[in-house]
Parts: sequence; C-alpha cells; structure tokens
Amino acid sequence: MDFNFTDEQEQFRDALRRYLDNEYSFDARQKIVASAAGVDAKHWHAFTELGLTALPVPEAQGGFDGGAFDMLVVMQELGRALVVEPYWATAVGIEALRLAGSHNALLERAAAGEIKLAVAFHEPRARYDLFDIRTTARAEGDAFALTGEKSIVQHAAQADHWIVPARLDGEIALFLIARDATGAEVTEYRTIDGQRAATLKFTGTPATRLGDAHVGAATFEQIADYATLLLCAEAIGALDALNLATVDYTKDRQQFGTPIARFQALQHRMVEMLIHAEQARSITYLAAARYAATDADARRQAISAAKARVGQAARFVGQQAVQLHGGMGVTNEVAAAHWFKRLSIIETTLGDVDHHLARFASLPAFADTDV
Repeated sequence: MDFNFTDEQEQFRDALRRYLDNEYSFDARQKIVASAAGVDAKHWHAFTELGLTALPVPEAQGGFDGGAFDMLVVMQELGRALVVEPYWATAVGIEALRLAGSHNALLERAAAGEIKLAVAFHEPRARYDLFDIRTTARAEGDAFALTGEKSIVQHAAQADHWIVPARLDGEIALFLIARDATGAEVTEYRTIDGQRAATLKFTGTPATRLGDAHVGAATFEQIADYATLLLCAEAIGALDALNLATVDYTKDRQQFGTPIARFQALQHRMVEMLIHAEQARSITYLAAARYAATDADARRQAISAAKARVGQAARFVGQQAVQLHGGMGVTNEVAAAHWFKRLSIIETTLGDVDHHLARFASLPAFADTDV
C-alpha cells in the first residue's frame, strides 16, 4: 500500500501552505479569534479560489471528486496553521449530502463556496453515543417538523444549512434545516481552542428529509467516521507544527549557559514526541485507505484505531511541548499553547481514546479473534 502523496496532491499542498504562510500568520489568526465574527470572509474566498470547497464535491456537481487522501492533504495544512474557518464543518456536511444522494443544487453551491454547512452530531447527556438521539421529527404532509436540542455544533452560526439527525417513528433519520427556518434558536459561543460552536434548539422547525428510509443510522455513523478521519488529519498537522516549534524553542532557551536542546534527557523526550506523531500519521493514512471499504466493520475498526492512537499522541505531545516550553507554554502569546488546546479538543471530539478503544474491541474482527 503506497501512502505517498501524488504529484498533484503535493502541488495542492504547497499552494495551500504558501497561502497560509503568507496570509494566515499566528498573529492574524489571533485577531480573527478575538473578532465578533470569529471567522474572516477573505480567507473563505481564498479557500474557494484555491479549490478547497470544490475538492470533496462530486464532479457532476462542479467539484473535483476528492477522496479521503485528498482531504488529508488539506486538513494537515489547516491543522498546522491553526485555521479557525468553518472548513471542517462544511466538508463534513458535503459528505453528508453526498452519502444521502440528494440536493445536488446545494452541492453545487457548496463547491462554489456560496454556502457553508454544519452537522449536528451531539445532544445533551448523550456523551459519545451517536445514537442517543432525543430530537424528534413528525411528518406534516410532504414535509417534516423537528423538535429538540443539539449541543456543541461546530460553526453552526456560520452555516447556511444544518444536517440534523432525529427520531422519526422510532428510527434515526437525517434532515436538512435552513439557517433561517422558523422555530430554530442558535446560541453561539467560543470554544477553548478559538473555534466557534453553538447550541441549537428546534421547536416545530420545518425540515427536509435526507436519504432513503431505514438507512439513517448507518449513514449518520459513516458521516461521523468521515468527520473523525478529517480531525485525525488535522491533528497530524498540529502535531508536526508543535514538534517543530518545540525543537526550535529548546535550541534558543538556555539553562546553565547552554541550550536545553543539548540535554540528552530532553532529546530523548523530543524523539518520543516525534514517534507519537509518526505513528499517528501512519494509522491515519491507513484509516483513509479503509474509509471507502465496502465492509462497514473494516471502516469502523480503522477509524477507531486511528482516533485512539491520535488521541494518545495529542495528549503526550501536547503535554510534553508545554513542559519543554516552560511557563511560556501556557501563555496566549505563544502558538504552542494554542496547538495544545486544539489537540485537546480534537482528542475529545466524536469520542475520546477510551470510547474508540471500546468501539474497536466490540467489532467482530477483533472480538472473534482467538487470543
């Protein structure tokens, strides 16, 4: 199995990296985080011009039909630069529409960067259980009305449409809700990593059903696996950047008249940080290769294995980087603190290490193995 990027993927990565290096500095990012909007339309327009919004969209709807590996290229660069624009949320929403096999007009608009999307994965009290859904839907002729609450919906306030799971006659179904729909209440807040999220409350909110009957739960789980895979890729970019920043800092910081990078114990620690990042990278690339597998259990197993290993790496590298930076590692003025915050959020989004280890162990491919 070849995990090397193609020439086209490398060119795409280099173009995106140049833009982020030139236009999305840490200081510029901090100004965006502190702004009332929390995002910058200039960068969204640039992402559209670079082809990021069209990348995951099928060719028939004006996109590039990019697969999981293509998305890894993008997400690693966004993680490296600590980007707070709503790209992850929209990319996951695009995958939801693609899997549902409907709303081609919305996919065309998403490819052109005209709309943003968000998927409401979480509910209060559900913790990491995707299927603990108490939001309900009732049929009203050919339409539907939703009532319930969704929590921690990433970039919900910036989205034009939400993809929302709800119970319809006891079964999980997916619905599309417009941002300006009646009966929808949005309460936005900033998360500790500088991103934006919101609580959504629905009271008889009009919605359109996505996909066919009786497949809502399976589709919703695959959407969550896709979202998890993209988060793992973003974490790799953050891990790489944090490791590099830590090595550079230890070369400058002196103790007893010598750079602390010369201390063997700290060299060993930084090697361990690198090993964690490389193992996280390898298992994430494997998960990307397995995402489109016809065997759903193979996909579930690969995604959970990646998320568990990435979560372990995120915690180890983040904590060690803070220690090696000393007191500066917990200040807002140093980027290391913000990579650590972002990695901490990624670690606990859509299931932490324990959750994904349990999911991995529950799958037949593991449970049926003789030990």
